[in-house]
Amino acid sequence: MSDATPQAAMPERTVPPGGMRTFLHVLVNTAVANVTTSFLWFALTFWVYLETESVLATGIIGGAYMLLLAVFGMVFGTLVDRFRKHAVMVFSGVFTLAAFLAAGAIYLAQPESAILDLGGPWFWLFSGIILTGAVVENLRNIALSTTVTLLVPTARHANANGLVGTVQGIAFIVTSALSGLAIGFVGMGWTLAVAIAFTAVPLVHLLFVRIPEQAPTPDPGSKILDIRGAAAAIRAVPGLFALILFSTFNNLIGGLYMALMDPYGLELFDVRIWGVVLAVTATGFLIGGGIIAAKGLGRNPIRTLLLAVAAMGLLGAVFTLREWWWLYALGIWAYMTLVPVIEAAEQTVIQKVVPFERQGRVFGAATALEVSTGPITSFAIAPIAEFWVIPYLRTDEGERTWSWLLGEGEMRGIALIFLIGGLIMVAAALAAFLSRSYRTLSAEYRDAPESAAADAGDPAPGIPTSSREAAGGVGGD
Repeated sequence: MSDATPQAAMPERTVPPGGMRTFLHVLVNTAVANVTTSFLWFALTFWVYLETESVLATGIIGGAYMLLLAVFGMVFGTLVDRFRKHAVMVFSGVFTLAAFLAAGAIYLAQPESAILDLGGPWFWLFSGIILTGAVVENLRNIALSTTVTLLVPTARHANANGLVGTVQGIAFIVTSALSGLAIGFVGMGWTLAVAIAFTAVPLVHLLFVRIPEQAPTPDPGSKILDIRGAAAAIRAVPGLFALILFSTFNNLIGGLYMALMDPYGLELFDVRIWGVVLAVTATGFLIGGGIIAAKGLGRNPIRTLLLAVAAMGLLGAVFTLREWWWLYALGIWAYMTLVPVIEAAEQTVIQKVVPFERQGRVFGAATALEVSTGPITSFAIAPIAEFWVIPYLRTDEGERTWSWLLGEGEMRGIALIFLIGGLIMVAAALAAFLSRSYRTLSAEYRDAPESAAADAGDPAPGIPTSSREAAGGVGGD
């Protein structure tokens, strides 16, 4: 990026006493909400496919979810900047609970046959309501990223972001292990009832959490979809746009792994074992996030991010060179340990170099750009793999040409795609080290002011007295 405009001087921030404790309450609360939403969303997908055997229906549901996340990412970011973080989280919880209750009412009022009729209105209404509730619940995640800046000293941002990665890993494990079991043993009705109950619990808890924050002052002339404000905040930090673009590109390449990982895995494992494999390998999220929570990201998180991307590309290039189940499972596990490292690094940089008042819009813009790559990759790579690469690698010519490198087997086409995609990721990460944007953003991060914890006897300036008293966490304790 070639922005020459220097970053405006950012005021030093002092986080309130007990800020880290309050953050942990918010983190656990958000974790329960995320697990519940993912649990219901995956269960809906499993239920629809098992009952209808329609790949089209599940594909539309999944694609619509990613598309809505991309579309509303900017709106969510603007809401986070316009309102207090606690109010935003409560709104998200109330909306999601109302949506799940509405879906429950439809399930009770209509027979399953009507809800599962793809040609009727009840299927799309039922699925659409759950989809909307799940999408709005993601508003919490953007707000959570900004609470790190609000409540945690800069020196511990990386550790806090590592905890976020650990929580995401727990959510993935729980979702992978329990959603299918719930549908298999108790059906959609009781699954929905469990989701409603566990959506209400964190909402009630959230009402007793106090997040000390002054009422935000919206930028003059800003709108509910403040693209201009997000762009201005990104442009104000030389090199930041390049970081977001690099993360987007990384997601674009990484998306092909997500698109083809299940088909490859289902060729190596029975479908029931594959779910267990995903749950076990997801422990990589816990380990990667735990390491960051304990050790941080080093003096330059941007350098750490690029090294992790290069390592991730190398793993993706080699974990399918042979059709060995243990190599594939080990590669996925190692790959997942790097995911929280990369996400924590990007968040840590944004939290330090972007003014707190605009972080919601920057996180929202980054979410919109990065999430939008998923559907693009899935729609692009699936037909290429199915109609060209896989058939070619199954021919005598393709096998003779590539067997020395990829071995032999039915899924050598997917292995070739993984190999090329992984090498592209490695090349992109190494090239980024040589860019001016890397050097510029590294300097911006190094020189940005750091926040520190306020002395317990001297509350942070600018925080109303009632908020100071509540800084200890739940109920002002």
